[in-house]
Amino acid sequence: MSKVSSRTSGRPTGGGAMSPELRPLTVGILAIITCAAFEAMAVVTAMPSVARDLSGESSYGLAFSMYLTASLLGTVLAGSWCDRQGPRPALAVGMALMIVGLLAAGAAPAFWLVTMGRAVSGLGGGFMIVAVYVVIGRSFPQHAQPVVFGWLAAAWVLPALIGPVVAGFVTEQFGWRWVFLGVAPVVLAAVVIVWPKTSDLGAPSAPDVGSARARTLRGLALAGGVFAAQWSVVRLADTDSPSAAVAGGLVVTAVAGIAVVVAVLPPLLPKGTLLLERGLPSVIATRGLVTIAFFGTEAFIPLMLVSSRGISAGTAGLTLSAGALGWSLGSFVQARVTFERGWLLLAGSSILSLSLGGFALATAVEAPLWVLAVVWSASGFAMGMTLSSTSVLVLKLSARAEQGRNSAALQISDQLGGVVGTAGAGALFALLHDDGDPGHVPTFVAIWLALWVSTAAGIVSGLRGARASDAGPGSTPGKSMEGTVPA
Repeated sequence: MSKVSSRTSGRPTGGGAMSPELRPLTVGILAIITCAAFEAMAVVTAMPSVARDLSGESSYGLAFSMYLTASLLGTVLAGSWCDRQGPRPALAVGMALMIVGLLAAGAAPAFWLVTMGRAVSGLGGGFMIVAVYVVIGRSFPQHAQPVVFGWLAAAWVLPALIGPVVAGFVTEQFGWRWVFLGVAPVVLAAVVIVWPKTSDLGAPSAPDVGSARARTLRGLALAGGVFAAQWSVVRLADTDSPSAAVAGGLVVTAVAGIAVVVAVLPPLLPKGTLLLERGLPSVIATRGLVTIAFFGTEAFIPLMLVSSRGISAGTAGLTLSAGALGWSLGSFVQARVTFERGWLLLAGSSILSLSLGGFALATAVEAPLWVLAVVWSASGFAMGMTLSSTSVLVLKLSARAEQGRNSAALQISDQLGGVVGTAGAGALFALLHDDGDPGHVPTFVAIWLALWVSTAAGIVSGLRGARASDAGPGSTPGKSMEGTVPA
């Protein structure tokens, strides 16, 4: 997103984040992020019950990958919109879309309608998150912004710990629909708190319309290509004995979608990212590779536990809580290292590779639930260590004028990794699962092992990023950022 200039009435005050004039805004922003986090964790927990009741197991992965795809689109569109008109319109539309999506999913009579509701919520979530970041940049003084961003990270911890438990309880006692319906009024209340404090945050004085239009077009093409590819692959895997015409059409659509992604993605990333060039490109590539493995696995853990172990949704959610605890610990540890931070990329990717391999083994031998929770907490630890380090390294390895665009590239890598992981896992599940085997254990083991491949690639990219991380901005391969869209 391009840098915006505030109007006089909208400039940051000199107080702290909890000063009287900023306290309502801070509380409202934290409430929005907490709602988004709770929604994410709660839906993962409730989704096995949704799939069972609506016969949607074969399309299970789409409910997650479509949310992430729409969120990716919302992020790009909101960035351009906020650059032109300020954060208020994006915040309002994002709230409306998220609530409509939650209500639609909660009332859906068929699984494909749940998937569409999730996509609408994802689009709204993308709008809201970008608007929140713009509000922080334009309302809070510079010295208070690191504090607020630290609190935003902390706002994920409590929902990650209690969200699965609450969602499991609600699902078992009242039904999964209330998991979706119950979050909607909370989102509304959070935005209502923030809204009055954003009245002075209008359009910037000199928006970069040309740059915004280019980002919007590339973002639309990227999201459209990702959607076409994942939908076609899942439908092809889910269709029993499709005719030659249907199969051919789906294959052509998938190939066309992938071709569009390949064409528009490189200009959105630093040069050499897809080739794992040393330095900044490999740092950003590492972010995408580890998110492929982690989020692809996480989306299917509750389904595996509920279908193969017969345990409740709430109990299955405890494994996700263990991963959240590990993530928090990893973030805490990486902030206190004394050696070169780049080597944390290699360490994090290696730990994730070992833990995901261990998770596949534990699933195959039907190890006790506590073993799965411990192994998954190690995966969370690796992610907390790696993702925080990539954020710091991107700023370190970027020239000052390129920090914004490279930070945007990091988010694209993160979101696209989540889409690829969940969509790929969903396609494998649709292809391999046997309706006559309710446990699907071999299917889940195959999914974990397929996702493990991206952790192995993450080790390579982490090593290439670590070896150049002690260099200054612009001193590593890929420094020129040719073709990168200005952020």
